[in-house]
Amino acid sequence: MKNEKEILKWLNGDLSSQEIEDLKKSEGLETLEKIAHYSSNLETPKVDAQKALDHFKSRNKSKKETKVRTLNFKMMYRAAAVIVVLLTSAYFLFYNTTTSFETQIAQTKTFHLPDDSEVLLNAASKITFNEKKWDKNRDLTLEGEAYFQVKKGQTFSVNTADGVVKVLGTHFNVKQRKNYFEVSCFEGLVSVTHNNETIKLPPGKTFRLINNTIEDVPDFNAQNPSWMQQESSFDRIPLDQVIAELERQYDIKIKTEGVDTSKLFTGSFTHKDQKIALEAITIPLKLSYKIEGKTIIFYNYEVQ
Repeated sequence: MKNEKEILKWLNGDLSSQEIEDLKKSEGLETLEKIAHYSSNLETPKVDAQKALDHFKSRNKSKKETKVRTLNFKMMYRAAAVIVVLLTSAYFLFYNTTTSFETQIAQTKTFHLPDDSEVLLNAASKITFNEKKWDKNRDLTLEGEAYFQVKKGQTFSVNTADGVVKVLGTHFNVKQRKNYFEVSCFEGLVSVTHNNETIKLPPGKTFRLINNTIEDVPDFNAQNPSWMQQESSFDRIPLDQVIAELERQYDIKIKTEGVDTSKLFTGSFTHKDQKIALEAITIPLKLSYKIEGKTIIFYNYEVQ
């Protein structure tokens, strides 16, 4: 738990309005509300002042006079608040069972889920799931691209920003990038739900969404996606999507000058040789490129 001191000041009413807003952004409104709720339910010790005074007077006069200290309720509330913060921290530490696997730019990795299903993550991708509940709920969230080899069992769900993919046990690939969503089935049967409509995909079928428009995609007979062989393939894909994938695979920055990035590209590029990859994209589209520092610029060579 972060900002313990600020939380204590907030509970004591020592924060300004701006400091309270900053604290909400840092810790989350829901977490602060829980802390406030638990703090309000912590009771301070109740003291019968008259009874205590009578008891004091009845004590042996010959005994040394005892100092009477005033109870510092503010300090007691502070202590109570510290306990709440510690308990909340313990909750997040021991009961938050969210697990994440991710890759960086120009990196791919293979991970195994609790049921031994296998996930191969493409570059700059991430999956998140609840490991504690996995036996009863095989449900995960994907950002990026991944190939799944799912063990047979109860429903296996992949949630993305553009749709939900569900299977019982199969091999399939899901790609969810900015303005792009694609699901390809390689084995078994895949169910894709987008905008409350569900499509069934047998092997060789693909569901593709570009700029929120469903595209017609020809069947394929590949055994797995091309990126697993360190190659990215495209069939009538806008150039801006191709450029984005090239940047992910080579950790480079590409700019365009006077180039229509909506033009469609069909072809592929290797992940092993940057020069060959650049030429594989630019030459078919009658483009050229130049390197300026760490930036690569695409341009129409006919007008240079």
